[in-house]
Amino acid sequence: MCRDCACGQPAVELPPEPPATTRTLPLHSALLHRNDAGAAALRQRFAAAGVLAVNLLSSPGSGKTALLEALARRLAEGGDDRERLAVIVGDLATDNDARRLQAAGLRAALITTGQACHLEAAMVAEGLHRLAHQGVALEQLELLVIENVGNLVCPGAYDLGEGLRVVLLAVTEGEDKPLKYAPIFHGADLVLITKVDLAEAVDFDRAAAHAAIARVAPHARVLETSARSGVGLDALLAALGLAIPALR
Repeated sequence: MCRDCACGQPAVELPPEPPATTRTLPLHSALLHRNDAGAAALRQRFAAAGVLAVNLLSSPGSGKTALLEALARRLAEGGDDRERLAVIVGDLATDNDARRLQAAGLRAALITTGQACHLEAAMVAEGLHRLAHQGVALEQLELLVIENVGNLVCPGAYDLGEGLRVVLLAVTEGEDKPLKYAPIFHGADLVLITKVDLAEAVDFDRAAAHAAIARVAPHARVLETSARSGVGLDALLAALGLAIPALR
């Protein structure tokens, strides 16, 4: 009979629960593998077109867009052609940065990522498609800057086919930021210390910052820059292969 009533029905013995098992799906690895394949295809496209692609990385507010605006102004001041440079802008929600760059005379295509905290190779390919719709062909360019989403964690894991990885550190962020976010700085070819016009006001310790960068990215070149004062802009243009005629 049933254990809990007197219905007269025979008791039904249920089979025991199977032991819990854990299944790990390698989704992240699969996503990175697909992204790496897309990045390899982009790298081939950039090489065939003779374009240097730069992956520009930083935390929010480090001055990526302001620095690109300043570079555009510096090129114009030197009588140089800003059409050698185009930008793919990654942003979570707005087109503010893309509009700023366009107002500065640069060709810029926006990729709105929604909730994604980084750009991926497929998004860069879409950015190239949007530039082409503006009449901008890779073969016309010498430099393509990919302004990544402001984040010092996720973007570092995603290859975008770039030939140069540039990471920004603003003097307002603290000298130990490279130690706190070592993986992304370790992958940098060039580290830019930005907003150096504010260094004295925020009591920025240059020696400590340079030591932190050297510790996690000993191979990286370091430049100090200021979009406001113009410090370091000519050296940065030269590093990017866009030296104005006076520097050539």
